[in-house]
Amino acid sequence: MSDTAVIKLASISKDDADSVMQQIKTITSSLNIKTRGPFPLPTKKIKLATRKAPGADGSHTFEKWELRIHKRLMKIYANDQALRQIMRIAVPDTVQIEITLM
Repeated sequence: MSDTAVIKLASISKDDADSVMQQIKTITSSLNIKTRGPFPLPTKKIKLATRKAPGADGSHTFEKWELRIHKRLMKIYANDQALRQIMRIAVPDTVQIEITLM
């Protein structure tokens, strides 16, 4: 029985997200499974400015921080055996993975 799985990755590290997608691609290519992607989705940027000096006196200087969340999307037309192998991939702590079966 062939299912369609949609894999979504979100990571603060672009290299970690790309390495997980590369591992998925090697598994699917070794099993001759039809895939679509990986598609890079727009990067979400979270910006925050905080005051350097905690008190009210002194100059008004700010530190600017930015967090980037990189997203990837991939469709896999796979069977149960391939999905089990994909679920065994060691995913780093910086990567969140979501697998949806259709």
